[in-house]
Amino acid sequence: MKNSNTVLIDRNPGRNSQTYGIARELGTDLDLIHEPSVGVVGNKGDSQCYIGVSQKVSVIHNALKDKVGSEPEKLSMRLIQPEFTVATSDGIRNGTKEMRYSLIGREVTNDSLSEHLSATGLEGVIAVVACDKPPVGTLAAILEHNRPAIIMSDGSIRPGVDSVTGESIDLITAYQLAGSDDESLKSRIAKEACPGFGSCGGMFTYNTMQTFIGVVGMQPLHMVSPASQDKRRIEEFPHELIDFLANLIDKNITPRDIVTRDSLRNAIMVAMAVGGSTNVLLHAPELARAAGYRDFANEIMSPEEFNHLSRNVIPVVIDARPFGRYSMVDIDAKGGMQVIVKELIDAGLLNGDTLTCTGETLEDQITRLSPPAPDEDVIYTVRNPYKDTGGLRVLGGNLSPEFSAVLKLAGVEGGLEDNVFRGKAKVFDGEQQLLKALDSKEENFENFDMIVVRYEGPFGAPGMPEMLDSTSRITALCRDKGIVVGLMTDGRFSGGSVGLVIGHVGPEAAAGGSIALIKNGDEIIVDLNKNELNCTELLEKKISDEREFKWKETVAKNGGLHPSVGDADTRLLNRMRSSAVSAVFGAGMHPNRSIWVRDPRTPQQSAFKPSNRFR
Repeated sequence: MKNSNTVLIDRNPGRNSQTYGIARELGTDLDLIHEPSVGVVGNKGDSQCYIGVSQKVSVIHNALKDKVGSEPEKLSMRLIQPEFTVATSDGIRNGTKEMRYSLIGREVTNDSLSEHLSATGLEGVIAVVACDKPPVGTLAAILEHNRPAIIMSDGSIRPGVDSVTGESIDLITAYQLAGSDDESLKSRIAKEACPGFGSCGGMFTYNTMQTFIGVVGMQPLHMVSPASQDKRRIEEFPHELIDFLANLIDKNITPRDIVTRDSLRNAIMVAMAVGGSTNVLLHAPELARAAGYRDFANEIMSPEEFNHLSRNVIPVVIDARPFGRYSMVDIDAKGGMQVIVKELIDAGLLNGDTLTCTGETLEDQITRLSPPAPDEDVIYTVRNPYKDTGGLRVLGGNLSPEFSAVLKLAGVEGGLEDNVFRGKAKVFDGEQQLLKALDSKEENFENFDMIVVRYEGPFGAPGMPEMLDSTSRITALCRDKGIVVGLMTDGRFSGGSVGLVIGHVGPEAAAGGSIALIKNGDEIIVDLNKNELNCTELLEKKISDEREFKWKETVAKNGGLHPSVGDADTRLLNRMRSSAVSAVFGAGMHPNRSIWVRDPRTPQQSAFKPSNRFR
């Protein structure tokens, strides 16, 4: 049956002509050209992450083609041709200026997919997602469009094997050799680290966010952990996705029915439990925004509650790269992500009543999947965890009055005495300065240095690049010398980074945050008892005021921007500089930036009180 607009639409043969032409080329029913549209989208880019996407999109498209038609048992919908978003590769670009485009890739994906969904009027979509940022941009666009949709991870790459030692290796293994003088070793590991295709296989940003998307309800949980080259992604999952989508369409279940305050809280807690990437604290606020929640800290989870849960309630329950031994394929072999979710539900830590894309509640989906118990080698129980405290911590203090700074506690390898680190600042205005120093003056880095890399924030870089190259070299340096060197930045880190690294320090340097006022030799204190990041010298108001005056004077002489900010020499970079919001709001592009910026002089006060359930 044609929809109510058919009579009006049929009066426009110009518009109809291409619609008929598309239907003929796709081999679909010409009588359905005015019905609601359904289709498949995927992420693409210059990386092994994306190589498997096209095949899966094609298989799903062909299976969907078989399910649409005028027959009573079929979807009476117009099938459209697949579309793809474009983004860069974090793994290839790290350590280069092109890395500024990585987080921007999330925004570009959002923009391009929003145009496709809205202009096409899609009433049902299946998305195949890959790499780090495009999945988040994809889900954000889907939430903004708010018509029935479902997501499938393209899947992880399988680990490589060191041909000499027989050990499992991956991208991070290769990055940590950057400072080595053994060119033969570096070449061999680079060639062996990434066999086949798929996205990064450890609990880095990709798998942190795939887990997040599954737990928040937009991806079937059993589709999170299988490898990209797992035959289930071609033979079984496409048909399941179509059945789930048909149910969502029939019942008019939309993404904002699924992604709610409770499901977002579930996803954050699971991110803690898997020792997930610090990037989740950029992506969760952005997804919350797309779901209709403007202020993550006030509407979803305050910094105080986040730290309470991470410190006292949620342990790390997997032994996974980069802080452990195993990859996502090993988690899949032990039952998949559903094992972890069931363990956390059974422990009373998650709300099992949240709705998911399968049409079931989270708990009902887990019951149907019936996962095995944790094996206690790869996946651990809450009672006997891999690490006693959650993997992430957010910090306040005079360097982070926005409570934006984040530490991946699961990846810390040393340097904390009674939960406190004290170090001396070594300041670099931009990552390139640091990389040059690591290349030429490695001997200048000493025990308990705190490297400060600034002017790399969303506004300053622009684009807030991650620093896997820098952190990997520092990790290798510390292990080689038996020392501890910390790193703090207004930029961000790869999910593969380990060590005492603190990102998202805000307000960022380019916006006049306190990180801009640090000088070489200043004492930096990381206090996890108070969850604070402080510069001792800046606690003295006279010193702070003097440094702030000189900073503002420099900015004024340079036309309103500090001379250390990066060049915004393309329209896209300029757009990021003109519209980027603080990391605490997701570091995305928003036209009304002023309403998304907190005054750092009056930091938010939360009324959070731990409930009995978490004591």
